Amino acid sequence: MQIYRIPALSDNYIFLLYDPNLKVAAVVDPAEAAPVLAQLRSLQVPLIAILNTHHHGDHVGGNAQLLRQFPAAVVYGGATDEGRIPGQQVFLHGGDRVTFGDREAQVLFVPGHTRAHIAYYFPPAPGETMGDLFCGDTLFAGGCGRLFEGTPTQMVQSLSQLRALPDTTRVWCAHEYTLKNLQFAVTVDRQNAELQQRLATVKTVRDRHEATIPSNLGLEKRTNPFLRWDAPALQAATKASNEIQTFSRLRGMKDQF
Repeated sequence: MQIYRIPALSDNYIFLLYDPNLKVAAVVDPAEAAPVLAQLRSLQVPLIAILNTHHHGDHVGGNAQLLRQFPAAVVYGGATDEGRIPGQQVFLHGGDRVTFGDREAQVLFVPGHTRAHIAYYFPPAPGETMGDLFCGDTLFAGGCGRLFEGTPTQMVQSLSQLRALPDTTRVWCAHEYTLKNLQFAVTVDRQNAELQQRLATVKTVRDRHEATIPSNLGLEKRTNPFLRWDAPALQAATKASNEIQTFSRLRGMKDQF
């Protein structure tokens, strides 16, 4: 499976999955249709599936137009997003599986950003070491999504599922927020030398207008404060007495950053 990262809107990423053996494609969170259609024309392949993580317009905005061009494409989304995702035909729960070509994704139910958010995790293919996580707006490089429809407890439970995946997992999150996320992170995790180095590297990358996505889950576990709610340094920085309170205060501080 080949993965094409497609920039969209002001800071979104759309991900096109391409199976070179079957000559078919799927798309994750099409914010808009035009750049997806351009990539499909370049590859000269049909779109057979749309994998949505949640209902927000900057993740489903291209669904309707893509379905007009490829009416046989199947639209997947979370079961409790029924009625909120254009064209949705498959209603997924945590633990379900989705097949694309010769790969099978595990569906993770990860509410918090929205009440119905799901993620798709493709374990490594035979002979490979890296899996692929398409996590929408639950986990970002250096950060996590705002809590629009969920609670801190839900989000910690959701991020715990993602944190449990192998360190070698590539993290394909849907926005280029990395620089600002890390600028916040160093204010609450000041003694983290790897975080300081990561921020410097990301500044250089963004100065060249290059993408920081995909990230690596092992790196996120070590430098993303929103996966480190149980770290003593972050509990001290937030003056929190437990892990949920630590996360909640971190999220509140980031919202005001």
